[in-house]
Amino acid sequence: MTTLLGIELAGRTVLVAGGGPVAARRVRAMLEDGALVRLVAPRVCAELAQLLLDDGVTWLAREVAETDLDDAWLVLAASDDAAVNEALAGWAASRRTWCVTATPGGTARTAATTRTGDVIVGVVTDSRSPAGDAPGADPRRVVHDTVAELLRGGGIDGRRRRHPGPGSVVLVGGGPGAVDLLTVRGRRALAEADVVVVDRLGPVEVLDELAPDVEVVYVGKTPGHHPVPQEEINAILVAQARRGRRVVRLKGGDSFVFGRGGEEVAACQAAGIPVEVVPGVSSALSVPALAGIPLTHRGTATAFHVVSGHDGLDEGALVSVRDRATTLVILMGVAQLPRLTAQLQGAGADPDLPVAVVENGSTPRQRVTRTVLRDLARRAAEVGVRSPAVIVVGEVAAEQRLSREAEQRLSRELIA
Repeated sequence: MTTLLGIELAGRTVLVAGGGPVAARRVRAMLEDGALVRLVAPRVCAELAQLLLDDGVTWLAREVAETDLDDAWLVLAASDDAAVNEALAGWAASRRTWCVTATPGGTARTAATTRTGDVIVGVVTDSRSPAGDAPGADPRRVVHDTVAELLRGGGIDGRRRRHPGPGSVVLVGGGPGAVDLLTVRGRRALAEADVVVVDRLGPVEVLDELAPDVEVVYVGKTPGHHPVPQEEINAILVAQARRGRRVVRLKGGDSFVFGRGGEEVAACQAAGIPVEVVPGVSSALSVPALAGIPLTHRGTATAFHVVSGHDGLDEGALVSVRDRATTLVILMGVAQLPRLTAQLQGAGADPDLPVAVVENGSTPRQRVTRTVLRDLARRAAEVGVRSPAVIVVGEVAAEQRLSREAEQRLSRELIA
C-alpha cells in the first residue's frame, strides 16, 4: 500500500546519482522545489550540463559512494547501472533515508504531477517499479494528463480553490468566437469567477459551462445601439469587485485591440481594485487566417495595418493602402462600407485592389465575400453582409491566390 506525502525539500540536500536524461529530469524537479542538489556522476548529458549553472547544484564528477548520503534527506538513484542503483537503495535503507530508484527496490516513488496556481496534483502507482521514465508505459500518465487538462482548461469549478480575499477583476480576451480559440488561461479565469460581465461577441457558448450560481451580466453592444455605456460597464466591474467577488470581463478578440480594455483597467486601478489582463486571440489576425488569408506573404505583402472603420479611416490607413505591399485590416466597418470605399479610392487606392469580407469568423456561420475595391459596397449590399465582420484590403485577399501560386510553383518545378 502506498501513502502519498508532500515533502518539503527547500533548502535541504538531495542526492542524485546518475548523469543521463532521467537524472536531468529529476534534478530540474528538485531545483524547482528549492532543494540543494548533490549530483554524483562521472559524466553528464547536455541537459544536465545546463542545470549545473544553477547555484543549487554541486557536481561530484566520479562514481557514487556511501558517504555521499551524509546529511541527505532524499536519494534519487538514476544511474544506468542497475547494480549502482541497488547499492544506493541498500545504503539508504540502512540509514533510514527515503530512496527513489530507476529500478525496483527503492522505498519511495516520484509522482507524475500537474500544477495550477498553488494546487499540485500527484499520481503514483502502487507498484514497486516507478515506471515513470518509459514514455507510453506509465499508467500514471493517463490519469495525470486527464486531471491536468481539467485543471488547466477550467473544466472544474475553480472557486473552491481560490484563496479568500478582496475582490478583483480579470479582463479575458475571448478570441473571435469559437470556444476552442479561448486561451487556457482565460478558461481557468472563468472557472474561478463569481460573476461574468460579457459582450454579445466572443465565445458566449462557454457560459453554458459555468456553475449555475455564477452571475452573468450582459452588456453587449450592437451597431448604433449601446444600451450599457462604457462608463456604466466600468462602474459594474468596480461595484462587483468591491463586494469581494472575482469578476471576469469577457469580450471578443483581445481586450486591448479596439476592446476598450485600457479604459476598464484604468477604472479599476483608480478605484484600487486588483486587475489583470488575459490576452485573447485578436480577430484582426485570426479571422483572416481562418479564411485562408495571410496578412503578410512573401513577395506580396510585407506589412499590415489594423484600423477601426467605425468613424471612417484615418490618414495612416489611407496612406498605407497606397502601398500595395501593405494589407489593410478594417474592424467594425460594415456600416460604413460606402464611405470607406470612397475614402480609399479618393486617397489613390487602386479600384481593382482585392478585398475580402469575412463574417462571423471562426463560427459555423463564417462566410467570405471576395470582390475588388470599386465594387465593395455594391457587392456587400447584394449578399447582405452583416457585422461582425473583418474587412481585408490588399493583394493577399485575391481569391485563390495561394492555390494559384502553388500551381505556378509546381509548374516551374516540373519544367526544371
